[in-house]
Amino acid sequence: MALTLDELYRDLHAHPELSFAEHRTAAVVAQRLHDAGLEVITGIAQTGVVGVLANGEGPVVMLRADMDALPVLEDTGLPYASVARGVDPDGADVPVMHACGHDVHTTCLVGAVEELVATRSTWTGTLVAVFQPAEEREGGAQAMIADGLFDRIPQPDVVLGQHVNPIPAGTVGVHPGTFMAAVNTLHVRMFGRGGHGSRPQKTVDPVVMAAATVMRLQTVVAREVAPFEAAVVTVGTLHAGLKNNIIPSEATMGLSIRSFDTAVGDRLDASVRRVIRAEAEASGAPREPEFTSGEVYPVTVNDPEASQRVTDALSRRFGADRVIDPGVLMGSEDVGMLATAAGVPLVYWLLGCVDPEVYAAAAAADRLDVDIPSNHSAQFAPVIEPTLTMGVEALVAAALGWFPSAG
Repeated sequence: MALTLDELYRDLHAHPELSFAEHRTAAVVAQRLHDAGLEVITGIAQTGVVGVLANGEGPVVMLRADMDALPVLEDTGLPYASVARGVDPDGADVPVMHACGHDVHTTCLVGAVEELVATRSTWTGTLVAVFQPAEEREGGAQAMIADGLFDRIPQPDVVLGQHVNPIPAGTVGVHPGTFMAAVNTLHVRMFGRGGHGSRPQKTVDPVVMAAATVMRLQTVVAREVAPFEAAVVTVGTLHAGLKNNIIPSEATMGLSIRSFDTAVGDRLDASVRRVIRAEAEASGAPREPEFTSGEVYPVTVNDPEASQRVTDALSRRFGADRVIDPGVLMGSEDVGMLATAAGVPLVYWLLGCVDPEVYAAAAAADRLDVDIPSNHSAQFAPVIEPTLTMGVEALVAAALGWFPSAG
């Protein structure tokens, strides 16, 4: 007997997988799509899965969910908490957790597919359900495109999707136009000259070099970006050395650079590289730093007309008071690449996942940033209901906003 949706969610949460390693998740998804009667295509960009349901004349609607998890040690205390581990792209053994809610996305899309199959006599058109790998690293959307996604499926007329967010469960948020920031990820190696910790004069210390660089990078946004041009530079990783009495020969950093404007992003990238090179030279580094680009995602832009259509559909399903405009987010996504490659509109919305009473109490105490864990936190724990039910119904309602009624 197939798992219920809440059972499926707990199972996926307890068995997270890193980017391009979503083999178990992909197998579970493929089986559910097969059992629902869809044509199933597997192995796109290694672990991507697509289900196609041709249901008569009408538009082709693509619904997208991402499947990968993050290298985070879960600290939720949930009975279905992850204890999984994986190997990251650098070969390190790391804990793995669904700290961004992609298990919710996957579960909700499975549920939406099954509901649309069950009600297929009421609508006409073609459903394309895309379960994408590697949103969190190296760009799974682009990898699927490069692997011939659009040569294997019907061409969509619209791309729709959602992302869990720490707003009250039972609400959804749609913002037309520019919605999420572009991101450029940089991996940096800074080189020193190693030696004994007791003889620093014989070394060029990359730890000090990197520490100075991290602090100086904080001035890039503060002093090189206009106050009305939103931007963020984050140093998310910093690694150097293996022993406390050895000055290592290099340090590595991982950065993300975010903005809503291509010109601002380009200036930020140039400034970040300039600062890193200058700090290396100031430290007497024996060679220039090395830069390697990671994922580069464009600004996520919701088509205004299509966004209104989705907003209307969600309002009819849930009531206008449960459909909010959340404004713009500094987070980034690669879902827009699918719509751009297909040359069709995108609508991407937020799905609330926090217990409404907990959220209200935190808001009343002015402690939202303290008491409500955000995506990528080790304490991120979406409340199962009404999140799953709302997520399924939101996808279905949005799809039916395009599919004409049968008969």
